[in-house]
Amino acid sequence: MTRHLYRFFPMLENLTIEVPAGSVADVVRAVDALAPGFSDYVLDERGALRRHVNLSLNDTLVIDRQRLSDHVPEGATLFIFQALSGG
Repeated sequence: MTRHLYRFFPMLENLTIEVPAGSVADVVRAVDALAPGFSDYVLDERGALRRHVNLSLNDTLVIDRQRLSDHVPEGATLFIFQALSGG
């Protein structure tokens, strides 16, 4: 996760979270169990990824931003970061 997210969820800093293989949604639920409110920060009211949040599975952006159904295999790393914009 990016440093900005640690400001809101300091209990996750320096923590490696390991979950069984499953979907991206499963991973988000696991993180939310450790840091309540996390899913509200990264997901909108429909459960889709917010526009300002990107997820990368190893080196590939997550494709399904609506249902978070992309498969996360054993040993993979899911990176969660805010999209930056500006001018």
